[in-house]
Amino acid sequence: MNVVITGGNRGIGLALVNACITRGDTVYATCRNSCDDLNATGATVITGVDVSRPDALPQALAPLGDVAIDLLINNAGVLGRETLEDWDPNTIDYQFRVNALGPLLVTQTLLPALSNKAKVAMITSRMGSMQDNGSGGYYGYRMSKAALNAAGVSLARDLAPKGIAVGLFHPGYVQTEMVNNNGDIDAATAAARLLARIEELSLDNTGSFVHSNGDPLPW
Repeated sequence: MNVVITGGNRGIGLALVNACITRGDTVYATCRNSCDDLNATGATVITGVDVSRPDALPQALAPLGDVAIDLLINNAGVLGRETLEDWDPNTIDYQFRVNALGPLLVTQTLLPALSNKAKVAMITSRMGSMQDNGSGGYYGYRMSKAALNAAGVSLARDLAPKGIAVGLFHPGYVQTEMVNNNGDIDAATAAARLLARIEELSLDNTGSFVHSNGDPLPW
């Protein structure tokens, strides 16, 4: 299986790269800048891919043009910590460009390379849920992930006639640099759970919003 993973140089993305390599996939990991850990995985690393720059994405992703992609995992993301009293519209805009617009543009750019019955996985967050928001704050992250969920459902509807299933997956509260290594599970556990959910993804449940532990999530 040919797997493309964005944001593959750290955290959940790097764990997904390792898990896919271990199970025998051919992995293409994209990132802005690589690292020793990613270079050691055996994946094909494509650097200079900044999902926040739509003008540069076609050229940055050009090395994938001849790959028959079976699974695209849109994992790259950023987290801001805005409050009602302390926020910056520039950081909110950047989160929208990376978290919401980036995955959509990557999918659009790579659509000609997606194989028959390919799958597209959006690594989103339950923080994009309206019903699950019990604490407020995190304005840019919550809004951008809600926008990603909306884009993912539209993609699921538009790509179903092509036989391509789209899933929206919350990885859990994962111990990564993004959350100062706090969290309930490590990145390897999150990656294993996510791949299990992706295995379950089909045209029957395309467009669904699911926790990596298998629980459905409210919108």
